[in-house]
Amino acid sequence: MRTFSSLALLAVGSAAQVIESQSFGYGKTISPSRDSIPGWNIGGEGHEPSLLSDKLILTPPYPGNTRGFAWAQSPVPQQEWSAEFQFRASGPERAGGILQVWYVKDGQSRVGTSSIYTVGPFDGLALVIDTHGGRGGSVRGFLNDGSTDYKSHRSVDNLAFGHCDYAYRNLGRPSVLKLKHTNSLLEVTVDDKVCFSTNKVALPTGNTFGITAATPENPDSFEVFKFVLESASGQSAPSYQNGAPQQPIQNQPPPANPPSITSSGNTVLDAGILAQFVDLGGRLQLTNKATNTILQDMRNQAAKSESRHAELQQNLATKSEVAALDARLQRIETLLQSVQRDVQGRDYSGSFSQLHDTLRSSHLSLTESLQSHVLNAITASTPRMGFFIFMLIAFQVLLAVSYIIYKRRRANMPKKFL
Repeated sequence: MRTFSSLALLAVGSAAQVIESQSFGYGKTISPSRDSIPGWNIGGEGHEPSLLSDKLILTPPYPGNTRGFAWAQSPVPQQEWSAEFQFRASGPERAGGILQVWYVKDGQSRVGTSSIYTVGPFDGLALVIDTHGGRGGSVRGFLNDGSTDYKSHRSVDNLAFGHCDYAYRNLGRPSVLKLKHTNSLLEVTVDDKVCFSTNKVALPTGNTFGITAATPENPDSFEVFKFVLESASGQSAPSYQNGAPQQPIQNQPPPANPPSITSSGNTVLDAGILAQFVDLGGRLQLTNKATNTILQDMRNQAAKSESRHAELQQNLATKSEVAALDARLQRIETLLQSVQRDVQGRDYSGSFSQLHDTLRSSHLSLTESLQSHVLNAITASTPRMGFFIFMLIAFQVLLAVSYIIYKRRRANMPKKFL
């Protein structure tokens, strides 16, 4: 019994296998080479990322306005996988920057060094780590099927389908972000705490993982310590040569009858049988989860359909309302016909001539009254001539009196003789 329990633990532990072609940092050093990571393309704008023995510096602490990226060279062939990403961000108090983890189709050619605010239409998933909203840091998830151009979108922040607050800056230690995807779950955890999860997202196979970082003038330094991709269902990853997957061996004979659970005394055989049953049990659980999810979605759709049907029935008009509306339309039609007959059957020439005479008399009376009012206004505003003549005579008399007084004073002045 102990042998079977230990074999079960061994089988469960071996269910998750590291995909080495799309992972780094799981060994003693981040890479056996000093200038590159096997299976990854590294580059940047404004600087070249630094590759040390234990970390990859995507953006340096100085200068700012730099970008860095690391893209896997081969796509992910598994449907179910889990990824572990360890990073660290450090900088001055008011520094900033943005870090993205991408799982998109044709990642390096479509995304390159772009951030979530400068990328065009991409197809896949993006996890964004930044200080959006002034909350000290957050992790947000974005999805796109290639139809939305994020670069020209008015409000990119409203497109996030999940988020959580996480103060990641200047912690002095690496932060651990884990992303798990199965047929029935997409879950993001940060430092072993669930950030957000959903069972309504199914990512396709064949996408590529990538990491991009961008900084402003006052920058943060983003350092990557580890990115490990594991197969969640225990399926071995097909190897890639020159960018194409190797074909499996053909014409293999079919397997024999399924082995029974009875112990045969052979440890290796028992371990293989137990591993098959453990894998089969995991698949059945995933199938049950997917079935339950489909049934729940069908129930939700049925409830929505019933509510919409009830709403439509409420909005539909009854027979009495339709009959009342028909009666109103008939009355309006009868009234219009009577007005039309009235207009066509009468002669309105006398009424028009009377109206013309009335308008002419009104015009004459208005003209006469206007002329009299204008004449009175001109007469009232014209200065009086008698007052003007009186002022002229008074001014001349004043001049004459002044001249006489001047002559008398000059005649009475003492004479001076030389």
